[in-house]
Amino acid sequence: MASTETLNTHQKALRINLDPTSYGSFAEIGAGQEVVRWFLVVGGASGTVAKSISAYDKEVSDDLYGLGARYVSGERLQAMLDSEWTQINNQLKKSRGSNTRFFCFVDTISARNYAGTNEPHGWIGLRFQLQPGGQPSEIRLHINLRDPSNPLEQEAVGILGVNLIHAVFYQLETKESFFGNIAQDVEKRIEIDYAEVRGAAFEGWDQREILAQLVCAGLAEAVCFPYSGPPAPPIDVLHRKALVLAPGSFGHVDSDHAAIHSQLLASGIQQLRGELNGKDTAPIGFFCFSAMPLRDADPPPAISDLLARIDALHMHGGDVLLFRERELYGMTALVNRYTKEPIRFVVGLSLLVRVWESRYSNLPGSFLEALSRLLQQNVRIYAYPMNSNDLQQAIHSIPATRWQWTDTNGSVSARQLHPPSPLDHLYDYVLASNILVPLEIPEAHE
Repeated sequence: MASTETLNTHQKALRINLDPTSYGSFAEIGAGQEVVRWFLVVGGASGTVAKSISAYDKEVSDDLYGLGARYVSGERLQAMLDSEWTQINNQLKKSRGSNTRFFCFVDTISARNYAGTNEPHGWIGLRFQLQPGGQPSEIRLHINLRDPSNPLEQEAVGILGVNLIHAVFYQLETKESFFGNIAQDVEKRIEIDYAEVRGAAFEGWDQREILAQLVCAGLAEAVCFPYSGPPAPPIDVLHRKALVLAPGSFGHVDSDHAAIHSQLLASGIQQLRGELNGKDTAPIGFFCFSAMPLRDADPPPAISDLLARIDALHMHGGDVLLFRERELYGMTALVNRYTKEPIRFVVGLSLLVRVWESRYSNLPGSFLEALSRLLQQNVRIYAYPMNSNDLQQAIHSIPATRWQWTDTNGSVSARQLHPPSPLDHLYDYVLASNILVPLEIPEAHE
């Protein structure tokens, strides 16, 4: 039966301990053993904890769970789940299986190191039965730790783990409230940017809807939708990559608009490939858009609308990053967590005008602060040429005034675009500094 009472972490752990029907094992690598610690200190742990293990040593971990190239990965997490589940069933099914809901909780975490030079993140998994003897269900999460110190990160992982176990046994309602319950008391401390569910407990839950909901609910800064293969956490696809990001709203999902978007992204990738000049790092590109409305006065888009835009971009071979925030500097901050390679935005001129016209009232330094945040750490903006008539319509819809331009064969390049004073001085500076890079106007064909 679902619980409507809001409990703190101590109360949740104690409730599970006092429930004679749930019994399981804990295997935690990295960030201490903060999840099982809650069950050990609140009292009645013998009613819940069959085993607790922490295999920090790589050789010990390999012996238990098999060889693996990366110890903080989805593959290692799955090996841990499989091993722990097999063990608890082999050892206890005969004696307790008829009246016990077995579970195994596992995590593998890279918490903040002593020098503070790593990106703290990890994987958390839980396999469980809803009824004694029932088929197991499973949930796997990728998380990012945002606390400023290792002890605080350990604390947050402990709270999240207790929340997760409590939620599957007592709060398994809709996916919206479920993930909110998991993140209770750690909403600003831990991001959940990937979730995968399996089994009867999650029947009818769609993974793509879950990922979009994580962003809409503010639990993730961004989630990733590759056009080929299953979804993956951003760290897996962005790590040490040279990136081209094509931001937009992508509200038009017809094939003609999607084809134009694909041409823009391909042009940006080609430009960056030329800059790299044969280096080993091959650039990859992503379409980027926000789950926030384009204007503050508008309602947020529905999840079905977000997924429709993603589908349209996938039809033309585009990988997609769905962000929580709509500002480009927020996208820069996210991808800079995972790579030190070059990052390039490729934008149409109408989006460039929108960036220049926004006042960024949420920042103390307004537009200048937004621009400095955007351009930090080896970021440049590729400006894709635009049809003069289309630009004229876009200017009216922003709205922006006193922008002027000339065109070549009906197309306008960034060098032919002229903002009103005093923005023109800053615009000329970023052009001359090669921070804003005009892409070539396509040649006219007779």
